[in-house]
Amino acid sequence: QGQLVESGGGLVQAGGSLRLSCAASGRIFSNNAMAWYRQAPGKQRELVAGFTSRGSTNYADFVKGRFTISRDNAKNTVYLQMNSLEPEDTAVYYCRADTPPYFTYWGQGTQVTVSS
Repeated sequence: QGQLVESGGGLVQAGGSLRLSCAASGRIFSNNAMAWYRQAPGKQRELVAGFTSRGSTNYADFVKGRFTISRDNAKNTVYLQMNSLEPEDTAVYYCRADTPPYFTYWGQGTQVTVSS
């Protein structure tokens, strides 16, 4: 078993910044494949940024140059630094981990609201 706990969401004005954290525990380690997703009201959940199991990163086109994913293996935590936030970034942000051989874990989500 494993657990993911997100934090760092909140209300911010357009152009502002937030840093989300995803703390992993149990059988999840930050060097597993981990990613941030988001889901806005009435929309499907979508990938924002992630680490593959080999450590490379990938980003959705709509966040390139604004968001940065990083991790601290000593703290077993993955971060999402979000800069130049836009009202369209308003969503619940979820952390996901994929561990061998085929387990997937999700956090409970953290709300990000960007006001115009």
